[in-house]
Amino acid sequence: MATELQRPDSMPCHNQQVNSASTPCPEPLRPSDQNPDHAEGNSASVAKLTLLTGHAHSSVPAEQASQVCGSANLNSECNSDSGDTPQGDSLLGDCELSRQIGAQLKLLPMNDQIRELQTIIRDKTASRGDFMFSADRLIRLVVEEGLNQLPYKECMVTTPTGYKYEGVKFEKGNCGVSIMRSGEAMEQGLRDCCRSIRIGKILIQSDEETQRAKVYYAKFPPDIYRRKVLLMYPILSTGNTVIEAVKVLIEHGVQPSVIILLSLFSTPHGAKSIIQEFPEITILTTEVHPVAPTHFGQKYFGTD
Repeated sequence: MATELQRPDSMPCHNQQVNSASTPCPEPLRPSDQNPDHAEGNSASVAKLTLLTGHAHSSVPAEQASQVCGSANLNSECNSDSGDTPQGDSLLGDCELSRQIGAQLKLLPMNDQIRELQTIIRDKTASRGDFMFSADRLIRLVVEEGLNQLPYKECMVTTPTGYKYEGVKFEKGNCGVSIMRSGEAMEQGLRDCCRSIRIGKILIQSDEETQRAKVYYAKFPPDIYRRKVLLMYPILSTGNTVIEAVKVLIEHGVQPSVIILLSLFSTPHGAKSIIQEFPEITILTTEVHPVAPTHFGQKYFGTD
């Protein structure tokens, strides 16, 4: 049963500044860090601290993260099938995500462009055309960053003018796997970046009697056990569907350490559940927030 959160109408996300007297601040700058030539040196220092706090990411080591934000509890499990449903988790700063969930959770660097795309996707008044356009743009950004997590090797090429150029190229042996149906929305973004990449599919639905996730269909490249896997699922709510999908991949010989989960939105509970089950998996997302836009699949495919 979903746990109702008591919260203001406007709920900040993980990488928005949360003004709270109970949240410890980073260590103050030393006097030597301030510019004595400016009368507003203190204000500049405060602005610098705000910038550092607002743009910290989950990849920050735990010993550094401990200097910034306070702690929060991840304690309630929720399950939702439609609409923006609050999850039973407190709002967390990026440092808390790193400390409580793990460094395996990686966030895209936040900027106004990404924030606007997130806003349109969450806006119930957005047209389906605007929704799909924004979703495809955000998917492309996540896919591009996901490719950065794959291994590269050095290579040498010759330029048209005859010079030798030292560059890099992908190591062979990558594939994508989409969790149907919403995960299929991310396939084109992956193909736009990797034209010849092979893509498998998994269909997982809740059993009508037991309400437990059940695998109904799975088709992968025959040599998937040799490949790095980009697992695509845009919305992580409880994490149960992804956990079942990873179990299927493991049954086919895939090690969790070579799985990179590409997601657009995640709840703290969903990300934590997956990493607790599979500590070696990597999760890449744009936002961790107690409210997940679980209407994504219905609106993207026009079945809402």
